[in-house]
Order: sequence, then structure tokens, then C-alpha cells
Amino acid sequence: MSRVNNNPITIPSNVDINILSTAVIVKGPLGLLKQNITSDTFLELNDCFLRIKMTNNSKYANAIAGTIRALIANMVHGVSIGFERKLLLVGVGYRAQADKNKINLALGYSHPIDYILPEGVTVETPNQTEIIIKGIDKQKVGQVAAEIRSYRKPEPYKGKGIRYADEIINLKETKKK
Repeated sequence: MSRVNNNPITIPSNVDINILSTAVIVKGPLGLLKQNITSDTFLELNDCFLRIKMTNNSKYANAIAGTIRALIANMVHGVSIGFERKLLLVGVGYRAQADKNKINLALGYSHPIDYILPEGVTVETPNQTEIIIKGIDKQKVGQVAAEIRSYRKPEPYKGKGIRYADEIINLKETKKK
């Protein structure tokens, strides 16, 4: 069985946690996040630690307790430090330009692509071939990065496309005559 839920979550001093009967609200310097919890788990808040406990000893309760623990730990990290994902555009003429709530992408198609950002996610473009996605919700940041990457995935022969900064592309060898 998983032992993830046995690890306590360390709460920084600038983060405030409010535990309700069916939800937990995490408030920090960067914002506020809310997560619903099931009746199979309950939360214990000590001085600067949060522990997730199970109400019954079933397989489902153990699995959901580990999931809730990971989600709350990500919420605490998000409201205190935030999450960031970096994308690189590789290819001749591939460019990105960030506006207030959208990003304009030129990816070699006959038309530019405008991606409208969801609420709570911001984008920076330090130069035309880098995109930095920031936010307090890990799921939203990852989803935006995946959706932007899906417009032009890296191809296996030259590596052109949109890739994560830490992604390694295994290039294939072209056919020889």
C-alpha cells in the first residue's frame, strides 16, 4: 500500500490553511486555491504541519489520501512559490509574442495562432523563441504548456517544433541510398 499520505506537509509561515468539512482552502502571498476532499479522509493541522488521515482502512481510502496529500502539497507550493514551465521554439521563423491574456504563435503555418490563456496563468516571452508559463495551479500551468506544445510537436528528424526546456528529442537517422 502507498505510504505517501503518511508524510506530513510542511506549512510555511506566510501560508494560511482553512479546513472545512468537505474542502480545504490554502491562501498565500500569490493567491488562493481550493480543493474538495472526500469523506474517506480528514486533515489534522498542527503548528506548521498538515497530516492527512484515513477514516477507514480500505484500498480506495489509502489511494485517495495519497492523492489529496499530493494535491494539497502542490497547492501550498503554488501559493507560496508558484509553478513555472519553460517552452522552446526550434525552427526557422518560429516565433512567439505574449500579450495581456493571449499568446501569438507563428509556427510555419499559413496563419498565426492565437492562444487565449485561462485565468490564473501568465506568459512571458523573454525572446521570440522562449515561452515561460507561470501560475499558482500546477495542473493549469502544465495543461497550458501541453496545449501550446500540441500546436507543433517536435518532429523526429530535425527536432523542429515546440519542446519543453528539459525535454530531450531522440533524432532519427535519415535513409541512406
